[in-house]
Amino acid sequence: MTSPERDPDSPNGPAHLQHPRFARAYARAVEGMDGRGAAAHRRELLQRLSGSVVEIGAGNGANFAHYPSTVTSVLAIEPDDHLRPLAQQQAQVAPVPVRVVTGTAETIPAPDASADAVVVSLVLCSVPDQAAALAEGRRVLKSGGILAFYEHVRSNSAVLAAAQDLLTPLWQRAAGGCHPNRDTLRAITEAGFEVQDNRRFDFSVQPLVPATAHILGHAVSPGAGSRTDSTGDPSLRIDKRA
Repeated sequence: MTSPERDPDSPNGPAHLQHPRFARAYARAVEGMDGRGAAAHRRELLQRLSGSVVEIGAGNGANFAHYPSTVTSVLAIEPDDHLRPLAQQQAQVAPVPVRVVTGTAETIPAPDASADAVVVSLVLCSVPDQAAALAEGRRVLKSGGILAFYEHVRSNSAVLAAAQDLLTPLWQRAAGGCHPNRDTLRAITEAGFEVQDNRRFDFSVQPLVPATAHILGHAVSPGAGSRTDSTGDPSLRIDKRA
């Protein structure tokens, strides 16, 4: 079944997810982030995907240019009313078919077991409920489908993690609900995904901004039809030719 939510073609997203000042600042910052390495991260995240994809929290559509030809369609969900039109513009010039719709991570407007892959890219830090969002991702994934994740996460340093804990209440209000202290890899495994590959690294998104911990990898939504090869890579939903 399709998770109930507002009309996916509505011009207005949920009021509690509107952060216009942060959205404008984020849209301006993306080009600089990509130039410092985020574009390469996006390519690494997406390059082996194939089939139908659901992208949760598409932002301004920065990922769209990096989808490979093996992807047949992308359903891109974005609740923010400022970012969504920017994503729609990027969809028009994307190398694969992309439909941008209104929606939330917790109520994806897609049927059960309809996607070969779900993409979360710098979004699980800001969803109100990580567990609900990841459960919804599993709902729309086919058996053996792939969760492709690229997120900034809690530091492994006890001192830096404590600083993130102190900063989070203020940062959450200023940065569109972002929680810099979330242990997102643990949340992914607790949601029932089986991590196939994960790369952890420090990355500074802007000049003079301290580097923070990031993770980038792929996980499988297990089921009766899922299987992996000897390298640990999923053999059903990731294109092996790349």
